[in-house]
Amino acid sequence: MTDKKKKVLILTGGTIEPDFAREYLDKTRFDMIIGVDSGLNIVDMLNLFPDYIVGDFDSVSKDVLNKYLGNDVMENGRKPVVKQYPSHKDYTDTQLAIELAISIGAADITILGATGTRMDHFIGNVGLLLMPLRHNIKASIVDSNNKIYLINSDTSIKKEQLFGSYYSLLPLTWKVSGVTLKGFKYPLYEKDIMLGDSLGISNEVCDESAFIKIKEGILIAIESRD
Repeated sequence: MTDKKKKVLILTGGTIEPDFAREYLDKTRFDMIIGVDSGLNIVDMLNLFPDYIVGDFDSVSKDVLNKYLGNDVMENGRKPVVKQYPSHKDYTDTQLAIELAISIGAADITILGATGTRMDHFIGNVGLLLMPLRHNIKASIVDSNNKIYLINSDTSIKKEQLFGSYYSLLPLTWKVSGVTLKGFKYPLYEKDIMLGDSLGISNEVCDESAFIKIKEGILIAIESRD
C-alpha cells in the first residue's frame, strides 16, 4: 500500500525561470521530485536530485540526459528511476509524470514548467489537473506569475497564503452552478457561471479569510500577480 502523504514536485518541459524556481524551492519542501524530458535541464541547473526521470527524452540536452542515465548523479547510494517511453505515444510526458505521481502515493502535486509559449500544451496541462482531482489529490501548476488549480467543492482561502493579489475563477465544466463567494472584493451568491463567461476574472480577496461554495461543476482557480 502506498503512503498517501507525499508532496511531489514535477518539473516538466515548458518555461521555468531559474531564479523563480530557486526562490520557490527555498520556501517549499518536497518528498519526491520527477524530472520530465527537457525539464531535466532545469533539474540539472538547480542541482536537484530527481527520484524519477520520465519521458521520451527528445528535447532534453543529450549531455544532461547521459549524466542522469549514467552514474554521475546519485543520492544515498541510489540513482534516479528511469521511465523512458517511445516518442510516438498517445499521451504527453507531463500526463505520464502525473500518473506516476498518483501511483507512488502523492497527496499534493506541484508542476513547474507546464506554462510557456505552447498554448496547446498549456491548455492540455490545465485539463490534466482533472486526473489528481478525481483521486482527491491536491495539484497545482505554478510559474513566476500564476498558481493554477481546480475546485469542485467548498474551499476556504487565507489571504496571507495567496500566491498573488488577483484571484480568478473560470468554469472548466459547461456550467458551474450555485457559486457563492464570501470575503472577495466582488462577492457572489448562488450564481451560475457558464463556460465562456468572464464574470470570475480578476477578483481579489479583501478579508483575511475568503470562502468559495459551489453546488455543482468544476472551477479553474488562478492566483496571479503582475
